[in-house]
Amino acid sequence: MEEKNQDKEKPSDKNRMRLKIGAISLVVLLLISFGYWWFFKRNRVTTDNAYVMADTARISSRIPGTVLEVLVENDQWVEKDQVLVKLDPADYQVMVNEARAGLEEIEARIKESEISISLVDSKTEAQVKSAEAAYRAAKDKDREIRHRLVELQKKRLSVLADYKHAKKDYQRFENLYKGGASSGRQRDRVRTAFKKAKAALAALDAEIAALKASIDAVGESVKNAEARLSAARSDRARVLMQKNSLKALKAKRNGLKAKLEAAQLNLSYCTIKAPISGYISQKRVQVGESVQPGLPLMAVVPLQDVYVEANFKETQLENVRIGQPATVKADIYPGFEYRGKVVGIRAGTGAAFSLLPPENATGNWIKVVQRVPVKIEFDSPPPKDHPLRVGLSLEVTIDTSNRDGNFLASSSNSK
Repeated sequence: MEEKNQDKEKPSDKNRMRLKIGAISLVVLLLISFGYWWFFKRNRVTTDNAYVMADTARISSRIPGTVLEVLVENDQWVEKDQVLVKLDPADYQVMVNEARAGLEEIEARIKESEISISLVDSKTEAQVKSAEAAYRAAKDKDREIRHRLVELQKKRLSVLADYKHAKKDYQRFENLYKGGASSGRQRDRVRTAFKKAKAALAALDAEIAALKASIDAVGESVKNAEARLSAARSDRARVLMQKNSLKALKAKRNGLKAKLEAAQLNLSYCTIKAPISGYISQKRVQVGESVQPGLPLMAVVPLQDVYVEANFKETQLENVRIGQPATVKADIYPGFEYRGKVVGIRAGTGAAFSLLPPENATGNWIKVVQRVPVKIEFDSPPPKDHPLRVGLSLEVTIDTSNRDGNFLASSSNSK
């Protein structure tokens, strides 16, 4: 009986042992899972909605033209300022030649006008000064003669009074002499005084007449001097008109210079160069095609300067900061990791900047967790044996342990 009881107890002990082992295994598994989460998952956010991006330069023509040469092919590496496409420059060279010829012509006219104005200006200035001096001299002489005439006319009144007095005396003494009431000597003395007074009056009248004649002559001189002065001033006015014409020519020259510069720019645009270094992609242009401004010809992709745009859910961004480290895995290279850091968090969700943003005020609104693009730059360019291409799918993990950074990128001019 005891043996039978012992046989019954053995299976029970085995079950207890299995339960203990299972419980211990479960605890160990939980500890391992907790340890894995604590050391590898805590303070980390991950998304596989991430892609390789680059500031691609899209190449287009700035002028209409016909393609003369295409010097690159797809997937070719080009350096900055390397020539990519050449357009036929014939039409634009003609424009440059035409603008240059017009500018040379206006330059010659300006030089000729400046020489002419310089000579005429000095000549007319001297003529004006000479005419002004002659006019002033004639006016001064006219004033002097008129002043002398006034003085003589005043003097004539006194001489005329003496003459009249002498004449009366002479007539009286002549009558007295004839009547025997006066001596001949007295008559002769009075007659002599009368003749002197008469001669003085005649001489004065002659001088006055001469001055009046001089006034007429001087008046003519004043008129002639005034006419010469007016003519000289008119010539000076023509000089001013020529100077204004010269200003107009110089303004026209400036316009032709601008036209020449524009033509030279258009001619330079016939040579299309790479704005950055990178690889040629999406080449669509062929020799002989007519291109228009803005029409995409090709793109230059700077694979050495690629970055990551990771679209995290809004619920994952609570602890994400600028400067936090990130690990990046590309689907094209399983098991290989790239290192980088967060350099920017977009100012809006992807839906907000889409072509057709959602209208959440409508009645059929359904809440959807939004995604916000986070920009991540690599610590170093991708190695040559693991290059990345634009658009490749990635898995990005951000370590949010250090939260000293900013939510937003700092202003470039902040102190």
